[in-house]
Amino acid sequence: MSLRFIGIDPNSGQGESPTVWVDEGRGELVIQGWKPDTSTEAECASLETPGHAIGIPAHEQVVRVPARMAGILREACDVLERAKLG
Repeated sequence: MSLRFIGIDPNSGQGESPTVWVDEGRGELVIQGWKPDTSTEAECASLETPGHAIGIPAHEQVVRVPARMAGILREACDVLERAKLG
């Protein structure tokens, strides 16, 4: 596996580094982020999502998603940008 660094959160403090890489060989994004607080984690774990089991395994912190989901990630970023402007 050969990861290509894409970017890091510019507001990261020392030892905190949400980061995005691309694994071009596997066609996947690799994302590092913070663990959610307990109320956010509980809400995510309780949501019924088509095709997805309810709950979040405790070992999941760094995730891989197919590159075809890039549009979904862009959409999420757009939503955050609009919220910030609103």
